[in-house]
Amino acid sequence: MNEQLVEPILELQEVCFRYPDGSVGLDKCSFSIQRGNRIALLGANGAGKTTLFLHLNGILKPKSGRVFFNGSPLDYSRQGLHNLRSRIGLVFQNPDSQLFSASVREDVSFGPLNLGLDNETVKSRVEDALKSVGMLNCADKPVHNLSYGQKKRVCIAGVLAMQPDVLILDEPMAGLDVAMQVELTHILERVHTEGMTIIIATHDIDFAYQWADFLTVLVKGSCASTLDVESIPDSLDNFAVYGLGVPRVAELHNHLVAGGLINGVGTLPRSYQDLMEMVADIPTYLNNTLEQCLTNG
Repeated sequence: MNEQLVEPILELQEVCFRYPDGSVGLDKCSFSIQRGNRIALLGANGAGKTTLFLHLNGILKPKSGRVFFNGSPLDYSRQGLHNLRSRIGLVFQNPDSQLFSASVREDVSFGPLNLGLDNETVKSRVEDALKSVGMLNCADKPVHNLSYGQKKRVCIAGVLAMQPDVLILDEPMAGLDVAMQVELTHILERVHTEGMTIIIATHDIDFAYQWADFLTVLVKGSCASTLDVESIPDSLDNFAVYGLGVPRVAELHNHLVAGGLINGVGTLPRSYQDLMEMVADIPTYLNNTLEQCLTNG
């Protein structure tokens, strides 16, 4: 029996965009996102990652081609964009470009209030959103007194309070120390388990490999490749041509399998922790292999 095709939640079809100075933003870019997936968008500076994001929530409009949400072309009317941006939340790379209210609570309340929700619903959503990013104890702090990492979390809370279908983050790990990156990864995992589709632009190939379901590469404004992360270890040579590096865990895993140190059967390691757990079994695996060789003569 043929499986029914699942309609993408977001899709670009042959989208082209040029900035006023003539520079290319997107060039016949086609890109689709399935509901519930975690997508890592990779590309060199100037490849078009931010431009693509600005098309997904209607801030930019294609010069040609079309953008679809839930199978329908975007409606660029005032009401259409209002509805779209309540469903697709965008967190910018620089939090200072997104925060403008005096206090954390006021800032996170802005989106839900703009949706026309009653005060009790807004209060409940703001509390839940701030709790989810670990900022409830800072609800009444002035925004300008927050650290860079705290500001990023407030930006995410402001989007989550609108309860969108899709969360888009432009270089969310930029400027964060390791502990903050771990905290943010946990936040993303929590909202993803609740069913949210998440798209992240990143330069960190190792993070992308560990976190995402699919990696999409942009080159000069065009989607050059989309790969299921499970296929990455078998595609390292092809992936390397984009100049983005390759996931070190996948590369090391391949070397260990090629050297006969691990058998390569089972779940692929996606992080150093996964790989170290496999490496810990190396002596057992070698002893078992030796016994098999002796038994078979």
